[in-house]
Amino acid sequence: MLLELYECPTEILNDQQKIEAILVGVVDSVGATLINTTFHKFSPYGVSGVLVIAESHITIHSWPEHRYAAIDVFTCNDKIDYQQVETLVVEQFKAANHKAQTIMRGEIHQVNEIV
Repeated sequence: MLLELYECPTEILNDQQKIEAILVGVVDSVGATLINTTFHKFSPYGVSGVLVIAESHITIHSWPEHRYAAIDVFTCNDKIDYQQVETLVVEQFKAANHKAQTIMRGEIHQVNEIV
């Protein structure tokens, strides 16, 4: 799922610890399994981060100067509720507007075995 968040508070989008806490909370809330995180705060502003989860990964990059963040949620587990992820992320980042797009990739029954 690709999430684009618009009109978020600058203070959230420029706070590395807050962003990490929000996304770790989302992982916990939807029953995913957190493996590791890595985040970087840019100067003068912006944060990028990756959460490696057993089900795959979640990434973010924020542009506080534009009040915008892009979040990608990639999972190989159909038990993750993308609607719940979307709702939690939009609420926690206090996005006034957002776009969400889900793309089905690599469905196992369609992939040929490599020999």
